[in-house]
Amino acid sequence: MGSLPEPSAAIAEQFSAWAGSVTADVLPDAVAAKASHSLLDVAGLCLAARKLDYVRAVVNSCESRGGATAIGHSQGLDMAGAALVNGTAIHGEDFDDTFEGTPVHPGAVVIPTVLAAAEVDNRSGREALAGYAVGCELLCRLAVVAPTAIHRAGFHPTAVLGTFGAAAAASVTLGLNAHQMTNALGIAGSMASGIIEYLAEGTSTKRLHPGWAAQSGLKAAVLAKNGFDGPRTVFEGQHGFFFGFSDPSIKSDFSHITGDLGSVWRMTGLAFKPYACGTMCQPFVDCAIQLAKRGIDLDQVGTIVCNVGEGTVHRLWEPLAEKRQPTTPYSAKFSVPYAIAVGLLAGVAGLDQFTEQTIKDPKILRLASKISYHIDPDDEYPANYSGHIRMTLDDGQVHEVRQPHLRGGGREPLSDAELRAKFRANAAVGKFPEVLTAELENWCEGAFQARDLRGLARFRG
Repeated sequence: MGSLPEPSAAIAEQFSAWAGSVTADVLPDAVAAKASHSLLDVAGLCLAARKLDYVRAVVNSCESRGGATAIGHSQGLDMAGAALVNGTAIHGEDFDDTFEGTPVHPGAVVIPTVLAAAEVDNRSGREALAGYAVGCELLCRLAVVAPTAIHRAGFHPTAVLGTFGAAAAASVTLGLNAHQMTNALGIAGSMASGIIEYLAEGTSTKRLHPGWAAQSGLKAAVLAKNGFDGPRTVFEGQHGFFFGFSDPSIKSDFSHITGDLGSVWRMTGLAFKPYACGTMCQPFVDCAIQLAKRGIDLDQVGTIVCNVGEGTVHRLWEPLAEKRQPTTPYSAKFSVPYAIAVGLLAGVAGLDQFTEQTIKDPKILRLASKISYHIDPDDEYPANYSGHIRMTLDDGQVHEVRQPHLRGGGREPLSDAELRAKFRANAAVGKFPEVLTAELENWCEGAFQARDLRGLARFRG
């Protein structure tokens, strides 16, 4: 699939040379299938969040009108505005796809990018598919260059790495050449942003990050197409991205960006979430639901201790007082104690389990107060996402369960039927008309083979 330049070329040049050879015709079936599933998943999430306050705030902040669609909203927006709204809505309830390798959320960044670019620039579904594949691939590869280092430096990987994924996706969809795409990636490095201080109080800035990355990547690609330049060494340079955005104690391995391009597709490791909460909470919810099926009297629970990966503690376990008693529904989505308590008591962890009412439920909070953690040095995070619960009852009985991997991922993917059911349920949450919901489901199935994507405008709602 094309040839790379000499290894002495900058990494962005090497990747861009390969990306220029990618068309829909050469994509493996697994890549095309992942794209179709991702489109369906994110469309439902756009609908689920369309009436929520934070999405309305983003819509109301968009000043420019145009030919791009924010799914479920009546007015047409410019490319940047549509990408911002869709990306925020998709990621807002943390129910969107995630990457097994290091938790980033490609669908929430890349799908809004290619939809906006293709709809406004009259590009085909197959051009959008190629853009999706390249953008996701770059984002997933960047995520494993320095595992955990970006989080440790205080940044949200989806936010900062997503800008590059969006720039690559937009470059391919809009037909930029390799030189222009290299510049787009260089420009994107100066647009990357997104800190993780939202964890302190469960505020909404994380929700904004994928949409901001999508609009920034689009802008970087348009600037490059019009002749603006950027540093070729944006990734590996002395003052490049990984110098500024990662913990220097963790060595960066740049071979992950260009090694095996075209023969190994990292983005096929995308996982679709069964639960509406943070990625690393998911296996623990599975454990809790397994225990709930045993008919244990939860009033007799003495303690619950979980073995966890050290890299998850500062986001999902600490400060422990906040995690045991989240102050906002959004904060609850990043609390393993709360997610476990919900799984034990409700047997599910959907959108209805993360509301203003549920976070005040005394039964949930009482159970969450008994949950603590133990750092397991053998935990495979971030290479693998697993869960573990050891429950001790007041009479000394012990119940223990493990979830060895992320359900919804490569080892245990959700079925087509499960993904369609999730889409329909999310559309219903957003009160989208049933007839249009069925039409959108069918549209998503064929969108990447369509002559153009302007039919998306039918679903502005």
